[in-house]
Amino acid sequence: MGRIDYIGVVFLSLFGVVGLSEAQLQQGFYAKSCPRAEKIVLDYVNKHIHNAPSLAASFLRMHFHDCFVRGCDASVLLNSTGNPERNAVPNQTLTGASFDFIERVKRLVEDECPGIVSCADILTLVARDSIVATGGPSWKVPTGRRDGRVSIRAEAQNNIPAPTNNFTLLQRSFANQGLDLKDLVLLSGAHTIGVSHCTSVSSRLYNFTGVGDQDPALDSEYAANLKARKCRTPNDNTTLLEMDPGSRKTFDLSYYNLLLKRRGLFVSDASLTTNSFTLSLVKQLLQGSSENFFAEFAKSVEKMGRNKVKTGSEGEIRKRCAFVN
Repeated sequence: MGRIDYIGVVFLSLFGVVGLSEAQLQQGFYAKSCPRAEKIVLDYVNKHIHNAPSLAASFLRMHFHDCFVRGCDASVLLNSTGNPERNAVPNQTLTGASFDFIERVKRLVEDECPGIVSCADILTLVARDSIVATGGPSWKVPTGRRDGRVSIRAEAQNNIPAPTNNFTLLQRSFANQGLDLKDLVLLSGAHTIGVSHCTSVSSRLYNFTGVGDQDPALDSEYAANLKARKCRTPNDNTTLLEMDPGSRKTFDLSYYNLLLKRRGLFVSDASLTTNSFTLSLVKQLLQGSSENFFAEFAKSVEKMGRNKVKTGSEGEIRKRCAFVN
């Protein structure tokens, strides 16, 4: 997730959009039109996610990236336009296996109820169910989203928060989606699982201000370890890095502990400690329980999942998630 000075204006103006969409989503939207839909998704996830548990982090990231571009409309899944979102740099960490997994679930649901359940809802459900199956929090997923028909690489490049973003850029990016500083801290907590690449941190290690220097905000011992054992050259674009070293498979509070030790991997992680309000939230989370973190994370990811969704007659219900009808 490897951007609010004008929050008052932006957040309030977007609240009406989010609120309107939210009103048209509902729990059990498919109860009559496709009553087994959510169970089909859940059963497939529970059967297969343990063969590749790292996909859970990928699905959560995919859900996040989808919602930050044109709302949660499965535009990230499209591969039928000239230069779609999935080609953008932020989405190059999404594996082919994760896209294939979503397509397999979609085929099963289509076999049961052709043309009823959207790819946007399937992605949202898979993200939640896979995180739960691998020991993370659960959250409510009201359904009724419809699929978008447009996917543009440049929009993903411009709207998905980058690991190199400072606090100001993160604040603005989240405000553009109707999300506040509390959501920023909590959704960043998803970095407790999964991996990234050296390209996301190379500038911090080797050329932070353009003169071959290292980011002074990064713990020097941690930086030396990364240089010696992982990102040995500034141009390494293949080596994988744990975003929460030693705990990347466990959805827990460890990520926030690392922030206070100046060991957040990205500039965007470190930026959470540069603002008094977000730093206070980080400390409050660490003083609380894992159960509290799970409950607070659930509220923010639910909120994000209602962002600018298409409902009613907007968009379409794709037959295949990678292609418009």
